[in-house]
Amino acid sequence: MIKTVNRVLLGLAGLILLVLGGAVLAAGLGLSVPSWWPFGGKDDVLLSTADRTRWRDEGWWWPTVIAVLAVLVVLALWWLLAQVRRGRLTEVLVDSGDGDSALLRGRALEGALADEAGSLDGVSDAKATLTGRRTAPRARIRLLMEPHAAPSVALRGLSEGALAHARTSAGLDELPAEVRLKAVKHRAGRVS
Repeated sequence: MIKTVNRVLLGLAGLILLVLGGAVLAAGLGLSVPSWWPFGGKDDVLLSTADRTRWRDEGWWWPTVIAVLAVLVVLALWWLLAQVRRGRLTEVLVDSGDGDSALLRGRALEGALADEAGSLDGVSDAKATLTGRRTAPRARIRLLMEPHAAPSVALRGLSEGALAHARTSAGLDELPAEVRLKAVKHRAGRVS
């Protein structure tokens, strides 16, 4: 979702800046601009002193300005934190049983999950991603199903096989998983 938000925000910002910059450039070059445009010539200012101070004495002005700026700051912080947050889990903390703990690479566990899930009957391809915290990982698994596959059989095999093995090998009490099934695109069979 964050990729979509980034693209939309970047596209809107680019479009607004392009339109405003083009209009200011057109007015500065002496080309005709709409009558409502505040910047009309080479020596004109974008906002006059009267425009900048018009609402200053109104009681609602400053609370509105502060509220709008606060919302913009909160949205900017949310966006910044979403950029910093990692989508994938880089390592899983494994309790070794002797009081110490070991670190298991997240990519290694993802690969083992995907390989075992991909070997299930009726599964053409499997991809696994670990999210969450390193002490409590969560798995996202995408299975590409063959046309003849039964989803219930594949899900049972996944939960009793790959997920159970990953949970026991990493020493986890639980490994919640979100599984998405998608059918392989295939041509229709002809009957003659």
